Amino acid sequence: KIVLSASITALFFVNAEAQNFNQMLTAFKTNEKLFIVERENESLAIIEQGMPKGSMTGVHNMNHGVVKFDGKDGYVISRDGYIVKFDPENEKIIKEYKTSDSAIGFTIEKNYIAVANYAKKSVDILDRDLNPIQSFETGSKNVGIKTYKNYLVFSQMDNDKITVLKDKNEGRGLPSFEIYKEFNDVGVMPFDAMIKDNNFITGFFKSDFFGVVDLDTMQYSKIKILLGDKKPVLKVPHFGFWSISDGNVFIPAVGDNKVLVYTSDFKFVKNIETEGLPVFTALSPDKKYMAVTFSGDKFPVV
Repeated sequence: KIVLSASITALFFVNAEAQNFNQMLTAFKTNEKLFIVERENESLAIIEQGMPKGSMTGVHNMNHGVVKFDGKDGYVISRDGYIVKFDPENEKIIKEYKTSDSAIGFTIEKNYIAVANYAKKSVDILDRDLNPIQSFETGSKNVGIKTYKNYLVFSQMDNDKITVLKDKNEGRGLPSFEIYKEFNDVGVMPFDAMIKDNNFITGFFKSDFFGVVDLDTMQYSKIKILLGDKKPVLKVPHFGFWSISDGNVFIPAVGDNKVLVYTSDFKFVKNIETEGLPVFTALSPDKKYMAVTFSGDKFPVV
C-alpha cells in the first residue's frame, strides 16, 4: 500500500486518538510507503515502515511538486515543466517528458495524462507512457485541471475562463479531445478547482464568490463566500485542501479565524471559530476529525 504525504498534517490522522508524538510515531510503523516532496532537494523522500529509507533523486524543481499514483504507476510533476513516471515499488524513474517551462498540475485517467502549464501557456495530453498526443494553446496560465466522464475541464487564470474539452473517442483507446464549451467572464483570476460529483468548483483570487459548472447541464453559477456577519471573504486557499464530507464542504476563510461550512449543494451552514487564520483543512479518512493549519504567528499550530 503506497501513500503520498504532501503535508505533515496528514500524519496526524494515522492514529487520531494518539495523545502524544511518541504514540503517533508508534502508530506510523506500518507497511505503508510514503513519498514526500523535498522542495529544496529536487527529490522525493521515502519512508517505509515508519523509518526513513532514502530519497528518489533527479525529479527536477520540486517547489510546486505534485505526486500522484494510479495502479502501479507513480507520477510527479515539477515546477520547471517535467512530468516523471516512476515505479513506486522499486523507486526507479521510468521516463520523463518536459511539457513546458512551468507546469502546475496534472490529472491521470485510464488512457492518458493531462498537464496544466503556466508557460508555455497550454494544456498537454500524453499517454500513460508520457508520449505526447495533443496540445491546446490557451494564451493563459492554466489551473485546476480535472476530469468528469469524457470531459477534461480546466480554468484559464489570465483569461477569466473555464474550458471544457470532450473526448470524441469516449474513453475508447487514446483520447481525441475537442473544445466542447467555454465559459467566459467567470470571475477574476481563477486559481484552483475541485470536482464534487458532477460539479466543477473553482475559486478566484479577486472575486468574492466561487464558481460552479454543472457538467451534466453545462450551466454556470456563482456562490457567494460569506462570513457570519455577511462580509465576503476575498481570498480562498488551494482547493486541494478544502474538505468534503458526505454532506458538507469545509472552506478555510483566509483573513478571519474561521472555517466556513456549506452543504453539498452550496448553502451556507455556519462558521467554526479557529485558533488562527486558516490556510488548509484536511479530513481524516473516517471523516470524524478535521485538521486545520494556520498562517501568521499561529503557523506552528495544528
